[in-house]
Amino acid sequence: MATALALQTPEMQEGLMAVKVKEEEGDHACGQEAGLSRDTNPHTREIFRRRFRHFCYQETPGPREALRRLQELCRQWLRPEVNSKEQILELLVLEQFLTILPEELQAWVREHRPGSGEEAVTVLENLERELDEPGEQMMRLELGMWS
Repeated sequence: MATALALQTPEMQEGLMAVKVKEEEGDHACGQEAGLSRDTNPHTREIFRRRFRHFCYQETPGPREALRRLQELCRQWLRPEVNSKEQILELLVLEQFLTILPEELQAWVREHRPGSGEEAVTVLENLERELDEPGEQMMRLELGMWS
């Protein structure tokens, strides 16, 4: 194996190492990874979004590999082969909408895994209605909502 690795390019070696790491992680991780790319579950989409958003340049040997990896992560998240331009735009707008929310509200809405901006707004409106009910004023204070 060491001789075979010495004859391969760094990119090929890295690919083999990545496969080896996945194999060592066991069937659970590999099974999740294999099923994730075809899954339309909002939870799965969130996993891919996080991988894309939290990717670090330092995780790669150089700029070309970093760009390639970002493109790959973006495709896993936005799935252009499955989603229309409108759906991809909706995902980007939803993410930006969640990003501009106060941190507490952002966490609350993300827990509900909205699939669109409209769903996120509905979650927030429902929360506001709940907080307007008697006895919910303390929760409003805890969330930092003063409207």
